[in-house]
Amino acid sequence: METKVNYAVVGAFVLLLGALLICGILWLAVGMGVKKNMYLYSSIIHESVAGLDLDAPVKYLGVDVGKVSKITIDPINPQQVRLVFSIENNTLIKQNTEAVLKSQGLTGIAYVELSGGTANSPILTAHNTEQYPMIPMKPSLSARLENVLTTVLSNIDHTSTTVNAMFDENNRLAVKHILANTSILLTTMAEQKTDIQHFIADAAATAHGTAKAIPKLNNAIEHITESSDVFAHMSTQLSLTAHEADHVLLNADQGVDQITHKTLPKFDLLLSDMLSLSTSLKRLSEQTETNPNSLIRGVEPVPLGPGEHIHP
Repeated sequence: METKVNYAVVGAFVLLLGALLICGILWLAVGMGVKKNMYLYSSIIHESVAGLDLDAPVKYLGVDVGKVSKITIDPINPQQVRLVFSIENNTLIKQNTEAVLKSQGLTGIAYVELSGGTANSPILTAHNTEQYPMIPMKPSLSARLENVLTTVLSNIDHTSTTVNAMFDENNRLAVKHILANTSILLTTMAEQKTDIQHFIADAAATAHGTAKAIPKLNNAIEHITESSDVFAHMSTQLSLTAHEADHVLLNADQGVDQITHKTLPKFDLLLSDMLSLSTSLKRLSEQTETNPNSLIRGVEPVPLGPGEHIHP
């Protein structure tokens, strides 16, 4: 018995299955099952955006939160690129949130990574002159490496130029001469290796002898220290003696001053009186020798000379 096939039913089943398959694909691709509200944010990047395409993912700490909806050259400054992001409305974009351009794995597909945004920071809003809230953009890793390599290469080039300027022909000849002299010096030292070894051995012996002499030297220093103490004691005694001598000399000066101002004037007066007495005795002696009777009769008046007379 032959089975009859209803081709209309089979065709309807195939069409229904195809429609369900298409709806599932669209739901997975576009998100028809859940409709999400998206907010627009803008950002300005000062480097090349090669590898970044429209609808490239925007991630917040690795979590997909949106996509890149617009890439254009900034009309104000052609050296920078303006980006517009479409981000889910439940994503908290704070004023200290930053964006950076990154590459995904080995494929090199570029995407935008958001980071920062502390809990106490206010929500990012658009200013009066901005169409969308502006998320600041940090330099990417490739841009930072490029800047570092540029700086390093510039320094290397500067160093190379300086070295070439320093080692000109005259300096190279001088260095060559120094190296030649150094080679001669090292050769001479190698030839005098035995004498150098003997010198080192003698120096070691001298150092050993010096080490042995150090205890004796310490004893001598101790004796010198004791002698210094004795000498210091003697100096102290001499200082005391000198002080006493100064006191004695001061008293002697006072005695000499008393003799000078009090005794000597009286002594001078006595000598003057003795001189007058000696003169009188001398005159008496001469008179006695000339006229011994003068001791009894006294001195006779001298006769008047011619024309002299006694006034009444």
